[in-house]
Parts: sequence; structure tokens; C-alpha cells
Amino acid sequence: MNSVASSGGVRVPTAASVARREGWLRRLPLLPAFVYVVLITQIPFLLTIYYSFFNWNLLKPGSFKFAGLDNYARLLTDESIRTAVLNTVILTFCVIAISVVLGLAVATLLNSEVFGKGLMRTLMIAPFLIMPTAGALIWKDTLLNPLFGLLPNLLSPFGLGRVDWVNRFPMATVIAVEVWRWTPFMMLIILAGLQSQNPEVLEAARVDGATALQAFRRITLPLVRPFLELGALLGSLFVVQTFDSIYMLTYGGPGEDTTNVPFLLYIVAFQGFSIGQASAIGVVAVILTTIVATFALRTLFSIFQVEARR
Repeated sequence: MNSVASSGGVRVPTAASVARREGWLRRLPLLPAFVYVVLITQIPFLLTIYYSFFNWNLLKPGSFKFAGLDNYARLLTDESIRTAVLNTVILTFCVIAISVVLGLAVATLLNSEVFGKGLMRTLMIAPFLIMPTAGALIWKDTLLNPLFGLLPNLLSPFGLGRVDWVNRFPMATVIAVEVWRWTPFMMLIILAGLQSQNPEVLEAARVDGATALQAFRRITLPLVRPFLELGALLGSLFVVQTFDSIYMLTYGGPGEDTTNVPFLLYIVAFQGFSIGQASAIGVVAVILTTIVATFALRTLFSIFQVEARR
């Protein structure tokens, strides 16, 4: 029961009802923000779902016709969509795997007593603070340009001075740029896990005769494993949406070698003007991203629970 009657017949609210009312009062200031988020995210997403059930091309007047699940069926049969999905998986897996390994190495270095640690940390964070478009242009025109780029000039003594890296190795180039961008992100997350480690445990391991490699494998690595998982999941959410680097570096080519799902969505929507097909691609992309985000949030909450028990 939510309330009881007093001796005078007046209904007195119980502690549960008071707590529930106070909870709603605490949430009330968040209501405008909640309404704003719903208006700018959920309503457009519902419209996208609605459009995905229609054949609608802006270049063809009168083409707005109900198509049912035809747009979704094309996702399973269209060769360009399968290529884009495969490129997205390759790009995401390679970038996350390399970034996590490099981030772990750099974080381990910065967690030790080395000269200039503060400066090194600042320099390592810099790539993550540069706009993706600007970073891609730096790589394309300043570092990799076959005529006046820095890398071709450095490799000239080895006979690689005029290699057009962007056109000959497009996917490797995009992966390198994204690794350069996301390694600082991984480093920051892993460094936070390393700094939460109790140094007395490592000292006790050294006293017991454990080598640095054994202490890292048996003590440090299990400790930072949740942070590695969190960094990989959060990084995947962003890397799977890579668009700026591909647009500036390769424009999806040569052919479809670097066309991922976001870039294919751009081509279908803003070059082919096929709104129905683009909406179907967008709906599937949002669902897959939401699944990854769910795992990321669970990992984040588990880290918070572990830290709260300490």
C-alpha cells in the first residue's frame, strides 16, 4: 500500500511513496534535456525507418512508392554493400587491434619513471585533438605526397622515394591514419587502469623473484583487461563510423577498396539520391552500433562496480 489512514481519517503517505515522489522531483530538471534529445535523435530515426520501407529517388518524380522489405533484402544481395561491410570490418578490426597494442605499450612507458614523461604525454595526446579532416590532409599532402612528402624523401635512399602510397596501398594508408589518431585514446584509457594499480603488489612480486615480464603477465595485464576491453569497444563505435579520412584520402577508391558503410551511405544518399535504400542502410548501421554500445556500457559499469568495491 502506498498510504495509510491516520486516526483522524487523513491518508498519510508512506516512506516508499515519499521516496518515489522525491525521485521524480530529482529527475524533473533533466526533462528538458530528455525532450531535446528525443526531438533531435529519435524522431529523425523513426522517419528514417519509415522511409526505409519506400522506394524513393529524388531524381525521379513520382517514385515515392511503398516497397516493403525490398530495401532490406537488397542489403543481402547487393555486391557493393557486401564489399562495404567487409571493408568496415577489416578497417575496424585492424585499427582497434593495432591501436590497443600500441596504446598499451605507450601507457606502460608513461606509467614508469622516464625523463620528460609530461611532455611525452602531451605529444601523444596531440593526434587525438586534431580534426580528422585536417589530420587526413596532413598525411596525404605533407607526409605521403610522392613529389614533396616527408616520407618519400626519407625513403629515397632505399628506392621508395616516388611511391604513391595512397593510391597503391589505400586501405593500409587509411588504417595507418586511423591508428595514428586512435592510439592516444587507447593510451589514455589504459593509463588510467595502470595508475589505479597498487604499487605494493608489484613490489611484493619483485621481492618474491618475479621478473618484469612475469609481473606484467600475471598482475598488470589481468588488472587492465577491463580497460582494454572498454577501449576496444568504445573505439569500435567511432572507427566503424570513419568517414572523414576516407573522404579526404581515397574517396572510397580505387574502385571500392576503401568504401565502408558510412561512405557507401553517403554515396547512395547524396550522389544517387536514393533515399529509401540509404535509409535502410542507416537503420541497419544504427542497430549494429547500438549492439556494440550496449557491450561498451556494460563493460564501463562493471569497471565502476569494481572500483566502488575497492
